Amino acid sequence: MSETTILRGRLLRFAGDPFEIGAEAALDYDEDGALAMRGGLIVDVGPAGRVLADHKGARVTHAGERLIAPGFVDCHVHYPQTGIIASYGTQLLEWLNTYTFPEEQRFGDRAYAEAAARAYFDEQLRNGVTSACSFCTIHPESVDAYFEEAARRGVRAIGGKVMMDRNAPERLRDTAQSAYDDSKALIAKWHDVGRALYAVTPRFAPTSTEAQLEAAGALWAEHPGCVMQTHLSENGSEIVWVGELFPDCADYFGVYEKYGLIGARAIFGHAIHLTPREVERLAETGASVAHCPTSNQFLGSGECDVKGLHERGVNVGLASDVGGGSSFSMFHTMKAAYEVAQRRGASLSPVHLWWLATQGAARALGLGDRIGNLAVGLEADAVVLDLGSTPILRHRMARAGGIAEALFAQIVLADDRAVAVTLSGGKVVYDGDESMAFGPGET
Repeated sequence: MSETTILRGRLLRFAGDPFEIGAEAALDYDEDGALAMRGGLIVDVGPAGRVLADHKGARVTHAGERLIAPGFVDCHVHYPQTGIIASYGTQLLEWLNTYTFPEEQRFGDRAYAEAAARAYFDEQLRNGVTSACSFCTIHPESVDAYFEEAARRGVRAIGGKVMMDRNAPERLRDTAQSAYDDSKALIAKWHDVGRALYAVTPRFAPTSTEAQLEAAGALWAEHPGCVMQTHLSENGSEIVWVGELFPDCADYFGVYEKYGLIGARAIFGHAIHLTPREVERLAETGASVAHCPTSNQFLGSGECDVKGLHERGVNVGLASDVGGGSSFSMFHTMKAAYEVAQRRGASLSPVHLWWLATQGAARALGLGDRIGNLAVGLEADAVVLDLGSTPILRHRMARAGGIAEALFAQIVLADDRAVAVTLSGGKVVYDGDESMAFGPGET
């Protein structure tokens, strides 16, 4: 039987959805808290006095003044674009052709894909992201490299082979049949193996023929436990293009409806320029939206109406969308989400933002009962944060009037330097602060 280990310090978790019950009721915070872990799961959490009394003999690590929080969840990212982050571009379609497609052609080389996966997970864990849902490329080698590296690190990973049989360079096109066959083989190899989950991944409607979208819908129907990920209504020119390619569909979302690519565990990246019908159908079908604010600003795509979507019953999670997104940091992503909401006149509190980057993103992936919070029975994924990681943050924290104010200061000012330790399944997967004296791979 595995040993119970306890991490003690300031403790942040969620009692519920702040969009439903309000920020104050949703925030659950202990100035002196404890997180008890065993066998990769959380077995107890709460005030330190009670947790320590209930688990006498457990090994305890003190986080001091640091904050113990749920690991961040990035619900929409492109790991093959790690090498082209921060590339100058105009807007979405030009950016894809100039940078994304040339880079992705290189992922048929297994060694290249493995190196990219190592670089990606280095950045993910250094930024406190414990789970992510990534697009791979059309190459099965890119999927194998992604899941193998995730398994080696011991982190939860969701991902899938891109399906793309038109409107892309020849070396990045598969066929309806090969996309189905390759994806089916990868599902058998990786789905629900260890901490891996497969995502059926048609890139976006313009790069799939009707035959391929039909194949994708059939594949997901055969494997409903998988996630389905794609893109929706990111850019005005893209939406016009979709209308030209699929004139018989009511709108962009209608394309995915036609081919059975909607429902719970379907997550749509961006979803900026939605019609009222599309919003209604997203809510009715239980589909989710990945809000990618740094990418939307970087590529000039527009501003997602996060609060409006929530009010209409649509699940929303926060995502980096690297490499169109400009940072692996969920602090930077939360800050961008705040700024987008401000411009829309619908301010998001620090509690709302932090929830979107953890439990909200987990729920958008259909994994709210496994990850994204610090609660009994969930996987023991956590991040330990230094709230005074830079001189300006130390100066600011001396004046913080409470935990919510401290969280907001982190959103605006923190970066990867704030991440002292990242834990996945109760094991240390990144240690940026050896003063906490964790043993190798232990808590």
